[in-house]
Amino acid sequence: MDNFTSESTFFLMGFSDVREFQILHAVLFLLTYLAALLGNLLIITLTTKDHRLHTPMYFFLKNLSFLDLCLISITVPKSIMNSLMNHNTISFLGCVSQVFFFFLLASTEVALLTVMSYDRYVAICHPLRYDIIMGHGACVQMVTTSWFSGGLNAILHTASTFSIPMCGPPEIHQFFCDVPQLLSLACSYNIGELVVIGLSLVLDFGCFVFIDISYIYIFSTVLRMPSKEGRHKAISTCLPHLLVVTLFLSSGFFAYLHPLPKSPSLLDLLISVFYTVVPPTMNPLIYSLRNKDIKMALRKLIMNRYNLSK
Repeated sequence: MDNFTSESTFFLMGFSDVREFQILHAVLFLLTYLAALLGNLLIITLTTKDHRLHTPMYFFLKNLSFLDLCLISITVPKSIMNSLMNHNTISFLGCVSQVFFFFLLASTEVALLTVMSYDRYVAICHPLRYDIIMGHGACVQMVTTSWFSGGLNAILHTASTFSIPMCGPPEIHQFFCDVPQLLSLACSYNIGELVVIGLSLVLDFGCFVFIDISYIYIFSTVLRMPSKEGRHKAISTCLPHLLVVTLFLSSGFFAYLHPLPKSPSLLDLLISVFYTVVPPTMNPLIYSLRNKDIKMALRKLIMNRYNLSK
């Protein structure tokens, strides 16, 4: 595998070689993918059509839904097709594309989640200055910066991962081309990729700390609210947000920091599900579909469709 070319092929070993388990995996992933597809498309549609949702918070939510929709589409459909067809190959260029777009979308999502925590901090802790701080230009600039940082991270990871020769059988013990498994195929240590991973983890940890600090200020402000109903609403909204962010980042940290075992581990596969499949599926439920404004917009959309059909 020293002279890997665009004609070469990787083998995604997936969850199991047993046909029944392959079918079960395909069905579960298909149901999850359809749920993520429906939830995120619904949020994008509602936040676009309903003018009452043209606010900074829903602007960020729409971008998050688009990211989640793309993120789960990078890995899951290919895995479903492989399981259904009992055909576990992926081309070299397909693998490169998966690595690039996965890091582009995942890194951008981390940055956007950090921006969203700042948005909630300003809204709850500095409500009188919210319109000034979170103006439309500032929101667009924050989203643009998130995409730029994600793109830069993706280029660095992709270039450094595929810049060295690989040895041994081209078997990736994962359901998609994930960098830790690719690095295990390298003929020697890839110092460049290790440095890039280290920098990424430091930046991700910095985002995680920033998010935690934002929510600490939010919770301290919420607990001083005179209204019990207001406290309950804010806490019930913020805690699930923090839970999903923690799950997303902690599973990613674990996957990229712990040494890979010599034999394939089911735990590694399950951990990867928590940073590739779970967030895009859960984010629509936690961030938006439980929201009163989103429910009203959905009811309005359904009524409009019903009236037009008469």
